[in-house]
Amino acid sequence: MFSHIMVGADDLAASKKFYDALLGTLGVKPGNQDDKGRVFWLAPTGIFAVSKPIDGQPASCANGGTVGFAADSPEQADAWHAAGVANGGTACEDDPGIRSGDAGKMYLAYLRDPAGNKLCALHRLPA
Repeated sequence: MFSHIMVGADDLAASKKFYDALLGTLGVKPGNQDDKGRVFWLAPTGIFAVSKPIDGQPASCANGGTVGFAADSPEQADAWHAAGVANGGTACEDDPGIRSGDAGKMYLAYLRDPAGNKLCALHRLPA
């Protein structure tokens, strides 16, 4: 459904450090910065990017928005969360763990990146 997701950030160096570590836990290679300063991480299922806003205004996070990343296991989601916290992210929501609902059982871990964007690692558990 999605080709790419881009979030805004004012400090691209801090964001690159954070996302290189975070996405590295999911097997994604370090991001590449283009001549406009944007940073892109390429994966078989899509592209994630960080950019300063093109309108010159400060970056802001989407209130109520979340960017979700697929994790292969609860352990990978925990490693993702730990890498994020160790590299400038902030834990948010509940502690990583199992949540149950209409969509079944899922293992979720939530963070905010250095720019305040809300992120989630999600692993769907067998029924």
